[in-house]
Amino acid sequence: MNPRYIRPVVLCGFVLLWQLVAWALDSRYLPSPLAVLATLWQQLRNGELLFHLGVTLLRVLVSFTLAMLAGVALGILMGSRKTWDAWLDALLILGLNIPALVVIILCYIWLGLGETAAVLAVALNKIPTVVVTVREGARAIDHELLQVAQVYRLSRWQTFRKVYLPQLYPYLFGAARNGLALIWKIVLVVELLGRSNGVGFQLGNYFHFFDIQGILAYTLAFALIVLALEATLLRPLERHLNGWRA
Repeated sequence: MNPRYIRPVVLCGFVLLWQLVAWALDSRYLPSPLAVLATLWQQLRNGELLFHLGVTLLRVLVSFTLAMLAGVALGILMGSRKTWDAWLDALLILGLNIPALVVIILCYIWLGLGETAAVLAVALNKIPTVVVTVREGARAIDHELLQVAQVYRLSRWQTFRKVYLPQLYPYLFGAARNGLALIWKIVLVVELLGRSNGVGFQLGNYFHFFDIQGILAYTLAFALIVLALEATLLRPLERHLNGWRA
């Protein structure tokens, strides 16, 4: 089978299995895909889904951008400078092991229940994982290629852009994919604990009323957006930037 068709087949198989199990159990705690889609359409029509989804996506975008910028810079620094790696490694391990919930609560206490605290809490939870991934990429850089750049008298910027950065692309995309998977989950917790809008806030409301269809509808909407970003942005961009490796 053509690899491009495998993912749709798997997703269709999952939905079919879900439908069959829902029919077999006939329980309000596991609504069928059709029931969830009906709730999703209703939320789309009244505008609530688009509003809360838009707020959450904005928080995800800002947090993701901050985490990637800071994480990539620190990862390159630690991967290419042993002194900096030695000084920052203990803090990195600490950042990796502090529970996300602790960081969120502390940010809310110190900065208040505002957007700054929410975005900062998400970014701080993601930065250490970006640093770890990019640091390994910086350590794996082929220094012989850098010497070739010196022979051809490339400037530092040209060397970084044309020789150094392309070798980091697989690690950067790995960090980006992991980041999208992690950040949106943390954003939902942040919204659940201290915001009055967003998908996490809505999920909290549905939880109080045991509205499983509403929970699954919002979850499905966000999952579809993540899959669309992966298919239309990340994968094509990765193939384009890594074309030189073929």
